[in-house]
Amino acid sequence: MKIRKATIDERSSQQNVYIYENKKEQYIVVAIPYLEWSVQVTYADLANIESRLQQSLANVLEEQYISPLAMKLAQWMREM
Repeated sequence: MKIRKATIDERSSQQNVYIYENKKEQYIVVAIPYLEWSVQVTYADLANIESRLQQSLANVLEEQYISPLAMKLAQWMREM
């Protein structure tokens, strides 16, 4: 598991982002406790991960913060 720091919105300081990879079952879980949000992504879904993250984040975050955070999360997930 990796723990990264990200600024989620203008009201928050840097928050923990938890990224867990299960290589055996080929999936990645990303969680942001500050938002009470998490998502599980299979390796097959990594090709279009940014749009999937944007759709999921739209449920818990204001529109202006979704795209930058999704791009950052996608980059970290690809580094795993």
